[in-house]
Amino acid sequence: MSDDLSELEDMGPVDYLILEFPGNRMTGEGFPLLVDLVERGIIRILDLQFIRKDEDGSVTAVELTDFGGEVDLTVFEGASSGLLDQSDVDDAGSALEPGNSAGVIVYENVWAAPFARAMRRSGAQIVASGRIPVQALLASLDAADAAGPGGGAAA
Repeated sequence: MSDDLSELEDMGPVDYLILEFPGNRMTGEGFPLLVDLVERGIIRILDLQFIRKDEDGSVTAVELTDFGGEVDLTVFEGASSGLLDQSDVDDAGSALEPGNSAGVIVYENVWAAPFARAMRRSGAQIVASGRIPVQALLASLDAADAAGPGGGAAA
């Protein structure tokens, strides 16, 4: 087995996030929390790319240094595994409103790697995966509250 394939076999699940910053305004408030997740071994950032969608709809990659002194992003320099290509940047850009920017993060869930390895060794495989947005959870809870006692929750 090649080293690359062996390394993939040892990995936890890999996810991505596209975080939109309205008006290209990035405060940096979340970055220390992201660094903390990495330092505690909960996630490993495989790729981090910033993009901007101009008013004309064109999408361009933004270098970390383009953010100036507003936010210190030097800790993320070099976070590029090569998984993201131009078509991924274009796809991420289609999710953005014109005039906004975004961070695209591809990360390994390191915390889940031992479980994932055990499942692969036993022959199990993921046949479906998904994520429920917090907004959908809140809407579901609001609907259950509106329905009154018992609100459709399973007994």
